[in-house]
Amino acid sequence: MSVTGIQHVLVLADDIDAARDFYRDVVGLHVGDRPALEFPGYWMYSGPSACLHIADRSAYRAHAASVGLEVGVATDGRGAIDHIAFAASDADELLARIDRSGVSAVRHQIPSGPSQVFIEDPNGVRVEINIG
Repeated sequence: MSVTGIQHVLVLADDIDAARDFYRDVVGLHVGDRPALEFPGYWMYSGPSACLHIADRSAYRAHAASVGLEVGVATDGRGAIDHIAFAASDADELLARIDRSGVSAVRHQIPSGPSQVFIEDPNGVRVEINIG
């Protein structure tokens, strides 16, 4: 059996509500169903897929330790992972949401490729959004 795709990314947050608001209001994901897990958090959806999970950092760390997993400590929100990337189809709507949010954005155009927007979530996680 081989891997068929990426299922989700987990973002650890000190303030899960601020992270939820960012990924909902700025990125454009929506909050969806989440099973009753041992730690608080949210599952954020793009269409029918839960592509981003948000978990309370300290509660998740305690849960992970209880099952024998160690959770690393990143000092700037990125650590070994530099960014999360999403695809978007409506540049005007996306850029308007980012502008309204007051979040700083870096824009980049790939020659013969998509337009890119880079922003950071409240935890310092870099988010790349590719348009087109």
